[in-house]
Amino acid sequence: MPDTTLMPIPGHIDPMPVPRANLVEGVTPREDGRVDLIGLPKKRIAELFEAAGLDAKAAKLRAKQVFHWLYHRGVTDFADMTDIAKAMRPWLAERFVIGRPEIVEAQHSSDGTRKWLLRTADGHDFEMVFIPDADRGTLCVSSQVGCTLNCRFCHTGTMRLVRNLTVGEIVGQVMLARDALGEWPNANVSSRQTPGPAEVLANALSTNPAEGSPAVPGQARDDDWDEDGGSYSADGRLLTNIVMMGMGEPLYNFDNVRDALKLVMDGDGLALSKRRITLSTSGVVPKMAQCGEEIGVNLAVSLHAVTKDVRDEIVPINRKYGIEELLQACADYPGASNARRITFEYVMLKDKNDSDDDARELVRLLKHYRLPAKVNLIPFNPWPGAPYECSTPERIRAFSDIVFEAGISAPVRTPRGRDIDAACGQLKTAAERKSRAELERLYAEKEAALG
Repeated sequence: MPDTTLMPIPGHIDPMPVPRANLVEGVTPREDGRVDLIGLPKKRIAELFEAAGLDAKAAKLRAKQVFHWLYHRGVTDFADMTDIAKAMRPWLAERFVIGRPEIVEAQHSSDGTRKWLLRTADGHDFEMVFIPDADRGTLCVSSQVGCTLNCRFCHTGTMRLVRNLTVGEIVGQVMLARDALGEWPNANVSSRQTPGPAEVLANALSTNPAEGSPAVPGQARDDDWDEDGGSYSADGRLLTNIVMMGMGEPLYNFDNVRDALKLVMDGDGLALSKRRITLSTSGVVPKMAQCGEEIGVNLAVSLHAVTKDVRDEIVPINRKYGIEELLQACADYPGASNARRITFEYVMLKDKNDSDDDARELVRLLKHYRLPAKVNLIPFNPWPGAPYECSTPERIRAFSDIVFEAGISAPVRTPRGRDIDAACGQLKTAAERKSRAELERLYAEKEAALG
């Protein structure tokens, strides 16, 4: 059972209590007594091996080997670690486990976007999204179960915050996506090899949008692969970019996000460049400089308004850290330059923040703080009960033109995954909207798919 000791998580006005993840020295206990190695760095794995009975030299060597198999090869079974003695593999399996978040449901949008409903070991649900584009594949990763920011245009913001995700639960999302995309070494996507268990499950719980029929468990579907073999990058990977833009505020779970992204960027591990990773914040000003110094990834800021009254309403953290304080923190962000611009997210809300005057004030602010900036204009993605409407296409284009004419890039983001509630601001744990009967049916299908 998880520890229910309350831990303060900062909200937009005051800290709020949420259940503390049951962690002992960075390890999440399991009922079977084994230790899940996902989310642990090499040094910690070596310490655990030594505590389990290996001498220091052997523990360090085995940790290096296991780390390679976990993060570079993506194996989920110690029996597959072929450079470790056969007698050693059962010893590892008795004491340790290689985890992944549990998949409750996988959805596949008509535009190729995928969304997974995932479950933690202590029974909390969260979501992640994969967005394929012509020249990249972006994974939208969650940092918390729920959110405490209460941004009024955001469906995720209507959820209560349950707890922070652990390092393993954050990096596990990336590993699960690679499982599903079949792009660990020796699993070349263009060869259409038999998919792993995560892909089998995704197929079993998804519907082929082209044919409207359930996918066949154990078979890769044609729409799962790009016609050109999925060669988004030099090594043929589909997953090329990561954005910390899923459920939650990453900077309110700073330590776990930092440690997870270090594993993602580790050259001996997942080896994704920091230039391919973006962290999005609604404006937790005290943590922004630390983010630049200790993580060093690209920064995106959920701005969404240019006046105090409007931003106070739609992004309540503005009552704690105002626009001027936020933009100064952006100007001071380590590594920001014309080559590494800060992205400002701006959701377009009809008659709320979309006037010509708003566009001109946005330009004034960015120029006043001399910010190397790009503005992403996001058409509002509707959800049941939302208090706003999306700006008209004509209004969005006029807003964009004003910003562009001032020399600042202001592309309009194409909505993706709306039909499966995977678009920006739409993430809200699907389990909350499903009946017990629906969930029982999904579990039965999952069990059947896994045999």
